Amino acid sequence: MRKPPARNSELESGDRKSLQAQLFQAQKMDAIGQFAAAIAHDFNNALLVITSYAELGMEALSRDHPVHHKLQEILKASRRAAGLTRQLLTFSREQAQSMQELDLNTLLRDLERMLPCLLGEDVEFLLFTTKAAARVKADPVQMEQVIMNLAANARDAMPHGGRFTIETSTLRVDDAFVQHRPALSSGEYVLITVSDSGQGIAPEHLPRIFEPFFTTKRPGRGTGLGLATVYAIIKRSAGDICVYSEPGLGTTFKIYLPVAASTITTAPVPTRVERLSGSETIFVVEDEESVRSPACEYLTRCGYHILQAPDGQEALKTAAGFNGHIDLLVTDVVMPHMNGPELAEKLSRDRPSLPVLYVSGYADPTLIKHGFHRTAAMFLQKPYTLKILAAKVREALTCSALKPNAPIGS
Repeated sequence: MRKPPARNSELESGDRKSLQAQLFQAQKMDAIGQFAAAIAHDFNNALLVITSYAELGMEALSRDHPVHHKLQEILKASRRAAGLTRQLLTFSREQAQSMQELDLNTLLRDLERMLPCLLGEDVEFLLFTTKAAARVKADPVQMEQVIMNLAANARDAMPHGGRFTIETSTLRVDDAFVQHRPALSSGEYVLITVSDSGQGIAPEHLPRIFEPFFTTKRPGRGTGLGLATVYAIIKRSAGDICVYSEPGLGTTFKIYLPVAASTITTAPVPTRVERLSGSETIFVVEDEESVRSPACEYLTRCGYHILQAPDGQEALKTAAGFNGHIDLLVTDVVMPHMNGPELAEKLSRDRPSLPVLYVSGYADPTLIKHGFHRTAAMFLQKPYTLKILAAKVREALTCSALKPNAPIGS
């Protein structure tokens, strides 16, 4: 006997439950993201202290000193840890993006030479790109990270070899489709389909695979941040990602990204810095003494005259008692009592041509709350190396010399 068709009320109930489940998942991911961002910021400051004193120690020792190599290993480990915090910030949507219009077909063809090395000789790699342009607005570096993370996961799911396939296509998302994928809006999309012939994912694990720190790999083989980072990047690019998998039958990820508008945004070309040293007066304002102290010491070694203060209020007192010329203000953005933009605005009343280099372990969403927009200012993201700090200081001074009437950070 033929089964009667489902009633509309039953279908609506099913859709409602699906939407509720997606909403709950989004809320849970947002909460974890906020927690991850807080951890990443504090960890970045700790890493900055470690790397700074390791650098200072290396500067004080000859290359053949036995401790020099040990300090170098500390720096290498710190850089790896900094990579983890970048993934945390990306997942939490705190990591800055350089949004550009790019052709995904071109990006994938560029990766075509690199992916076989990551996948291994026993994995066949196939790439099929649409003949039509696959232009989206995204961060090219982060889009490469998406593909590399998915490829690494596929490799681990095929320990005895297999097939890894990437395919691009275009499609129009209509209102009916949006009902099942409410994160999308109707319109034109580029679809990236990433498949492997691996072990597949158990049904009970599928709802959690995009959660940070969730992994089915044995200890030491994975951090659980790979797919969480992929999820965050796609969401920040106004897209969506879904997964289909069955144990023993492989896994397929479908990534939807809206087709880009015609305007192309080109990332600014940084000023090339030939030297790190100088003799100018630099005013360093940073509330973490363990961060401020090695920065000031290193800049002093570079030949600069250094003024320093632990917060905005002390900075105003120090500036008022200093009769000389200040060539550059280097200030943390988020500080107690008075943030960096407020300090810069008050100092500029008496020193209208004072350029500013802002420093922070936070990224755009938090910085905007403190009145800071990086597009209008020189900016250095924590954690940085002391050499990078010195190079950025030199770059800021060079820009200031080229445009004496246009203060940086205004």
